[in-house]
Amino acid sequence: MTQLMQLDRYTPTNYTPGAPYWKQLLWYFIGSPLTQSYWLPMSGLKVWLLRRFGATIGQGVRIKPGVRVKFPWRLAVGDYVWIGEDAWIDNLAMVMIESHVCISQGVYLCTGNHNWSHPHFKLITASIHVETGSWLAARSVVGPGVTIGKGAVLGLGSVAGRSLKPMMIYAGNPAQPIKPRQIKEAVSSVEVMQNSIDS
Repeated sequence: MTQLMQLDRYTPTNYTPGAPYWKQLLWYFIGSPLTQSYWLPMSGLKVWLLRRFGATIGQGVRIKPGVRVKFPWRLAVGDYVWIGEDAWIDNLAMVMIESHVCISQGVYLCTGNHNWSHPHFKLITASIHVETGSWLAARSVVGPGVTIGKGAVLGLGSVAGRSLKPMMIYAGNPAQPIKPRQIKEAVSSVEVMQNSIDS
């Protein structure tokens, strides 16, 4: 007879949420609803709340309404990061987001998985690292243990189950490399005006 998993015998083994129970309750009933709120669109208040609950967050961070964070004490965000509407940072393990990263609407960062061959569906967790200058496009998904390389792009609705190389554009499920990313040199408005006058 085929062995099936038995969810009534599931236990998180040696996993812990990383904060005392009272702190988890405060976050669940007060911090998280305020951070997600569409009635409080100001990023500054959301950043303040996340910091009060243990997140490390740099300057110039923009957090849109609807953003969910599982455990702020397992979140580190650099400077000038954008986190779009309804993004879900499901950080059972640490999530590190470096500076100048764009996380678009509905992105899901998943740090938890299960051992499907274990009869009790054993929990497995691994951190996510999003390196400087990368972009996770809307509705994309990043799995446990993945590093998004510096400057990489994960395309619309794509799924990264493995780490992405720096300065490469990926798309699909599973995400595949499409082409290198090239950033053009910025042209100032003064230069544009001067060029139009000269011509």
